[in-house]
Amino acid sequence: MITNGRTIDLLLEAVCQATLEISQAGNLPGTLQRIVDIGRELLSTKYAVLATFNQDEIPSSFVYSGIDPSSAKLIAHLPMGIGLLGDIAEKKQTFRIDELKAHPRFTGFPSGHPEMNTFLGMPLMRDGIVYGRIYLADKLNGEPFTSTDEQVLQLFTSHAAVAIQNARLIESNLADRQQLQQKNRQLAAMDKATMAISGELTLDKVLQQIVDVARDLADAEYAALGVPNSHGYLDTFVDSGMDQEVSTEIPHLPKGLGLLGAIIKERKTIRVPRISDDPRSVGFPEGHPPMVPFLGVPVIAGGETLGNLYLTNKIGADEFTQTDEDLVELLAAHAAVAIQNARLYEQVGRLAIVEERTRIGMDLHDGIIQSIFAVGLTLESTKLSMHTNPDDADNLLSHAIEALNTTIRDIRNFILDLRPHRFQGNLEQGLGRLVREFQANTMVAVSLSAQQDDLTQVSASVARSLFLTTQEALANIARHANAEQVLINIDVQDGNVILRIIDDGRGFDMASKNYSVGHGLSNMRARAEDMNGTFKIQSTPGNGTRLKIAFPLTG
Repeated sequence: MITNGRTIDLLLEAVCQATLEISQAGNLPGTLQRIVDIGRELLSTKYAVLATFNQDEIPSSFVYSGIDPSSAKLIAHLPMGIGLLGDIAEKKQTFRIDELKAHPRFTGFPSGHPEMNTFLGMPLMRDGIVYGRIYLADKLNGEPFTSTDEQVLQLFTSHAAVAIQNARLIESNLADRQQLQQKNRQLAAMDKATMAISGELTLDKVLQQIVDVARDLADAEYAALGVPNSHGYLDTFVDSGMDQEVSTEIPHLPKGLGLLGAIIKERKTIRVPRISDDPRSVGFPEGHPPMVPFLGVPVIAGGETLGNLYLTNKIGADEFTQTDEDLVELLAAHAAVAIQNARLYEQVGRLAIVEERTRIGMDLHDGIIQSIFAVGLTLESTKLSMHTNPDDADNLLSHAIEALNTTIRDIRNFILDLRPHRFQGNLEQGLGRLVREFQANTMVAVSLSAQQDDLTQVSASVARSLFLTTQEALANIARHANAEQVLINIDVQDGNVILRIIDDGRGFDMASKNYSVGHGLSNMRARAEDMNGTFKIQSTPGNGTRLKIAFPLTG
């Protein structure tokens, strides 16, 4: 017979059941609680405590069983792990004591601690590593702990150490998986962000896209991008996350002082947990929303500072992390390329306009002005012939009138291109007016094919894009094509409205420089991209030109 009248078979069965139960908890806190609860039940004690250390990714904790929460709150402080309790861990010894207070290494209880008499404590060890220490106090039968109790507890703690190790591994693997999933989400968000930024070519849109993406990527409440001028002060400031009402209450935009100025001068990332605690901070203007953590990253390309990204107030955390910093720095590198591309696009646009103006000036000089000059010479000859040869003078006047009419048509073609009509909202009427004016000015036959039901399906924004694209295409035909016939067709297919414009004119080489920079075709292509549509063109010299533009019906 064994203590409490149990047989060896029953005791072994109880130990097996206890070890099985503690192995099923899964997470570390649950495992620790089960160890003390089952250990107390196994040895029939009034109290059980398990203390762990900050090692091997196991947090320091003090788990108890047999003390109700209200009584636990009355204890002044947790045991310090000194004296007798410290010896269990440091010396890796087991202590079985009949009267706890009489032991020379006992240092007393903290205020509010329940009284304990008999005591059994030992370390939880595996492979020489101490994971914690377990204490049992006061057997329910009032008797001291026995050597059998000690052996049972030693067997139980060996399994408990394995359970703790397994729970730690499970939580570590779970943490690794969560970290990997988080990194995958962040990389996917970064990929999406860089694609979105690189898809914009207008500088203002690029800057706004950058701050919106940065705010989402770093989970920040506010984001901004400041562009410094040559004097080191901010003359462009784009923000994200701030309500318009709040923004209007701020008396002035940031000037590039304090932490913002430090980024401009030092050209390196600054990350601080509290803005107000940093000696470089100069505070906020009146009406500015409160901001605590800060992350600022310069946007640099080729040694030139293109701007600075500012992020404040980390959502769901007290400050920005090193991961946030790495992500935003990576985004800043892509943003620098996007800003440069947008600037180059605008420069190409300006060069195209300059080139177009030069071409128009040459056309006016070589064509219209020369024609008017020729009419002037004809009129001078007419003046000389009026009295001597009236018939000849009459023929000369007819030629002059015909030449002036031709010049007027040429001038109208330029006006058609340079001063387009505004769209009034009715697509059917707008297209009809374009066609009638085009035919009157160019004497080119135009066939317009469009079902009224199709035209009424498109949204207002799509209708305007259709009108402007048709207007641009007709202007190009009038100036360049020398066509005799133009076909315009509009129909609806698979949720898209399709515009086709075909001419039988001279066509052009699509690989030529004039095609690549001409602002007419560039405008049509950009308009299609802005509407999430498509733009296709086919042309060869001598075979005319075919345009196909598709817009989503709803824009």
